[in-house]
Amino acid sequence: MYHDMFFGGMWFGWLFWIIIIALIAWIVIGQINRSKRNTSANVGEESPMDILNKRLARGEISSAEYEEMKKKLK
Repeated sequence: MYHDMFFGGMWFGWLFWIIIIALIAWIVIGQINRSKRNTSANVGEESPMDILNKRLARGEISSAEYEEMKKKLK
């Protein structure tokens, strides 16, 4: 009986450490993926002119406002 409890306890110890190591790996991988996502988001940044063109296309600004802002950007 003591023999069974010893091995059961030993397996629980191994299982505990495997779960801890897997949890740490999951956190580290998540942080790496999050930093990659943030870095790649900056690569495809729009220029001010692109934003201005999209605002005109969506009707957020008038043609006169567009021309005025376009002159300021150049």
